[in-house]
Amino acid sequence: MTTEDQQERGPEPQTGAAIRGTVRGTAPAPLSILDLASVGVGYTPSEALAATTELARSAEEWGYHRFWVAEHHGMPGVASSTPAVLLAHLGAHTRTLRLGSGGVMLPNHAPLAIAEQFGLLEALHPGRIDLGLGRAPGTDPATARALRRGLAEGADDFPQQLAELTHFLDGDFPDGHSFARLTAVPKGDGRPPIWLLGSSGFSAQLAGRLGLPFAFAHHFSSVNTVPALDLYRSSFRASAVLDEPYALIGVSAVAADDEASARRLARTVALGMLRLRRGNPGPIPTPEEAESYPYSPLEADFVDDLLGNVVLGSPGEVADGLESLRKRTGVDELMVTSHIHGHEARHRSYELIARAYGLTGQPAAT
Repeated sequence: MTTEDQQERGPEPQTGAAIRGTVRGTAPAPLSILDLASVGVGYTPSEALAATTELARSAEEWGYHRFWVAEHHGMPGVASSTPAVLLAHLGAHTRTLRLGSGGVMLPNHAPLAIAEQFGLLEALHPGRIDLGLGRAPGTDPATARALRRGLAEGADDFPQQLAELTHFLDGDFPDGHSFARLTAVPKGDGRPPIWLLGSSGFSAQLAGRLGLPFAFAHHFSSVNTVPALDLYRSSFRASAVLDEPYALIGVSAVAADDEASARRLARTVALGMLRLRRGNPGPIPTPEEAESYPYSPLEADFVDDLLGNVVLGSPGEVADGLESLRKRTGVDELMVTSHIHGHEARHRSYELIARAYGLTGQPAAT
């Protein structure tokens, strides 16, 4: 097998049925959640993780299709540093909800380690696990160097790492390969579908060539959303995994009683992101802190730009905004994220969105 063959090789044993989401209520597309186990000012990581566990239970009851957590490091406002550990816990507290990584940053880990972790998750929770992979470090350069000590220093060999991980998951290294006699254990009858995640064109094109599902980070790279999705679709080759493209986008969405209340909550994550970009990450600030912060003109522009990419307002306004975005991008699934201060406000935002689509068995909210 040539290097090019390995780079182009996609996973084989899964089918699209394990990937395509389920439409519920009046939603025009499957709805899912990306949660970061948000840690706000005044809360501890333990409280944040307990809130994420409760949110996963509620998401299952409301009718969201999948619930993903993401790998981040060195960010006091995010407690989901190790997705595999958190997913095992969430799986023990839910029954039917699909759980996955949105994502695991492949260059931070040896492919064998990921194959073992997600093989174990699949054995614990058969048929419920997604393996979403990203190529960014999920942190600052210094922390990335600490994470990748002894591993590749960058993401340039991501296709080769992906091919190696796939072989470990499938147990089918070619004869003569240096890892041909190695086995990633446990290995059951099935294995999690692989998704590629991205915020630019690289992973979009690779996912298309390999016939894999693709998840785009619209919530922080909205200018690239449509070009990346177009590239994914134009690059797509049918595979044993999918016979046609399947894409979702992550969308920052905040629902509250009215637009003013939702905007007040959304400003908490905006100030948190501003501090992160300034090299001063911390817990998510309170609404009061976000309101009283003395923004410079440049900082105010940054916050306005970020809020312009958040779908916010009353439940009906958020549903309308999500539908407009779905039509504009043509995506198959929407994955909402409400990375705001306050566990109750976050929980309620997701519930109001679910109610707006009639997912909870209650009349749609307006």
